[in-house]
Amino acid sequence: MAKPQSDDLFSHTESEMSDKSSSRARKAPESTASGYSESHIEVLEGLEPVRRRPGMYIGGTDEKAMHHLFAEVIDNSMDEAVAGHATWIEVELTADGYLSVSDNGRGIPVGPHPKFKNKSALEVVMTVLHAGGKFDSKAYNTSGGLHGVGVSVVNALSEICEVQVAREQQLYRMVFSRGEPQTKLEKLGSIMNRRGTKVRFKPDEKIFGKGCAFKPARVMKMARSKAYLFGGVKIVWKCDPELIKDATPAEATFHFPGGLSDYLTSTIEGRTQVTKDLFSGRIEKDGGHGSVEWAVAWISDEDGFSSSYCNTIPTPEGGTHENGLRQALYKGLRAYGELVNNKKAQQITSEDVMSTAASMLSIFIREPEFQGQTKDKLATQEATRIVETAVRDAFDHWLADSPQQANKLLEWTVEQSEERLKRRREKEVGRQSATRKLRLPGKLADCSIQQ
Repeated sequence: MAKPQSDDLFSHTESEMSDKSSSRARKAPESTASGYSESHIEVLEGLEPVRRRPGMYIGGTDEKAMHHLFAEVIDNSMDEAVAGHATWIEVELTADGYLSVSDNGRGIPVGPHPKFKNKSALEVVMTVLHAGGKFDSKAYNTSGGLHGVGVSVVNALSEICEVQVAREQQLYRMVFSRGEPQTKLEKLGSIMNRRGTKVRFKPDEKIFGKGCAFKPARVMKMARSKAYLFGGVKIVWKCDPELIKDATPAEATFHFPGGLSDYLTSTIEGRTQVTKDLFSGRIEKDGGHGSVEWAVAWISDEDGFSSSYCNTIPTPEGGTHENGLRQALYKGLRAYGELVNNKKAQQITSEDVMSTAASMLSIFIREPEFQGQTKDKLATQEATRIVETAVRDAFDHWLADSPQQANKLLEWTVEQSEERLKRRREKEVGRQSATRKLRLPGKLADCSIQQ
């Protein structure tokens, strides 16, 4: 029996192997000559990867990415507030282009780090990627920061970044430039009536372009949205008047105990609602270590929209928590239609329910999973079940308690479904007409009248 062909791979003679080895040896210098050798393999250390590839960490180098730096800093202060350690946050934009975020939380630890004996914990947090206190639930039950890269990325992409920490009645300071320490940790002296962290920074023109500057209106809107997401925090906004080119106030205080209900009401002001009342609520989960909050209104004169958040982080691309809200509203309204014997309720889809819905959703969960460092989309599978369970029960009660509003909403949604089916039929007729035209023999064409 002949041997399998694979055995032939090992049947070369020593002379053949020697010849091939010599041939490879002669060809080896070609790799060096082509401009690619061992010396071209770089190992980036510290914060250098961030400056080389900022898009990987903040999504680019445009205006949106630059404002993401502010989001990373205020998210840390919000984590302190949600954890119950801070009650206010101050955001200030000054004429020299610096943006500062202060809070009255616990303050970043400043003692020597156990792993880096010659560095303070503050320096490690600011200069080492993947260094932070949010990898487990010991310091924070829920948090927006997860990867330990946020504030160090801000530091790496800032021309100047100054951090002040008021902790245990002592004030400390450290200054950085493009991620590199410019001073040692300075002990500025005792301070009695202050605690917390202040981060003051200016984006690097080498990264974001000459003349880059924060937009007051955009920063204020981002700060205000945080106050809506957690009623237990007060956010103070200050801006140098000479930077303002529109109706943005130079000073304001944001505090919204009503949460998302207040947020949605202000957002849809002046629009016509299908139902008189919002459908809103908040439910604590996991013994107070998590929660689901929502507010929904149906708009009759405009398309709907959705805004969602996880641990105060905006998720503009939605995710699993939005899927849970969508399923709860769809299943709840369809079940109500069956209960009142509306046969057309069977034809509605989640698209019909959500197409004109203005919805806001905020969820707090432990160790959420996002897609990418910019966290635009939530990927935690369990979030779908958590939101659907919480919202569905509340929606069933809301529909049952307000039959007049429930019937109005059901009729409106059925109308949306009939419009959708009508558009589908028209599209199918158009497709069939086009198909018939395409089937004409090559020498024939539709008749036409020439004037």
